[in-house]
Amino acid sequence: MPATRRAIVAVTNDLATDNRVDRTCGVLQELGYAVELVGRVLPQSPPVGRSYATRRFRLWFRKGALFYAAYNLRLFLHLLVHRVQLIVANDLDTLPACFLAARLKGAKLVYDTHEFYTEVPELVGRPFVRRIWLGFERWIFPRLRSVITVNDSIARAYEARYPRLRTPDGKVAVVRNIPVPRDLGPMPTRAELGLPEEAFILVLQGSGINVDRGGEEAVLAMRDLPGCLLLLIGGGDAWPVLEELVRTHGLQDRVRLIGRLPYVDMMRHTRCADLGLTLDKDSNLNYRYSLPNKLFDYLHAGIPVLATDLPEVAAIVRRFDAGVVLPDPAPERIVTAVQALRAEPDRHGALRRNAIFAAASLDGADERAALKALLEGLG
Repeated sequence: MPATRRAIVAVTNDLATDNRVDRTCGVLQELGYAVELVGRVLPQSPPVGRSYATRRFRLWFRKGALFYAAYNLRLFLHLLVHRVQLIVANDLDTLPACFLAARLKGAKLVYDTHEFYTEVPELVGRPFVRRIWLGFERWIFPRLRSVITVNDSIARAYEARYPRLRTPDGKVAVVRNIPVPRDLGPMPTRAELGLPEEAFILVLQGSGINVDRGGEEAVLAMRDLPGCLLLLIGGGDAWPVLEELVRTHGLQDRVRLIGRLPYVDMMRHTRCADLGLTLDKDSNLNYRYSLPNKLFDYLHAGIPVLATDLPEVAAIVRRFDAGVVLPDPAPERIVTAVQALRAEPDRHGALRRNAIFAAASLDGADERAALKALLEGLG
């Protein structure tokens, strides 16, 4: 029977690598919705092939206030002229248009906030801009009936900020970014990927390798790690800085800036690594409470994790003894930890086994089922 209900899911990215949003769209399809995912297109955006409709806006502006204003205006008009019963706003930068359109059209609205948005470093360091976004949040958030986020720490922080939520239980629902196990194909060899056979390989992946996420420190640590190779896979605001650090310190033979890859290709590289890095600094509330996708990708790749001591991430690493926790991402601490693991192959092997066990225990199917129950409960 053809779908009779329509859902529009909004993001501000280019749709290429957002696995959380892809999961949401898949669940909505299972619930009988005809789904359209809306984002934007960038000059280097790869083609997107999905089982649901996608639309990417071409905008004159790529960042800053003019981009967000242009995107929300375009999104608002798009929502107004299309039939839609359910709107899913991903993060605060899509919420104004989605909220207004849902009100005017009588559509249901779900807000999925992937981070503690007004506490990201890009806003904390710009108080005027932060006040604008906080104004939008204070206006809309207490009026929302369906709110989802990525972990308990962020959920509790929002509940403390807005103690009278209109959600059915007065709570923010939690659906973590744990990937559903998927067939990644046969284990690749390093030779197939052009990687050195004997090197101890570190990997830092993510589409948001931004300021205060430890990328700079990881590159600088490589000055004192002969025989090691650091793979940087993804992109972000810090990318030009990382490129310059590699040039300045002559680290071309120890650091590879690979850029963004499709998920399966990214995981082929990660599976060939020896250690996964998640090095966010405790410089703002958003990073303090973060639980990044890459943590679960490392565990599913069967590699130990080198992590900074942030509540959500460190709790999982310590619970399963699946890696090493650092007080901060200072380059000398990274060097010491990597050297210790190289010197103790038995310990490294035990951490690998624990990572595999952690991946089996942290089942993304459970998170997907929780999301499906939440969306199904909307009626």
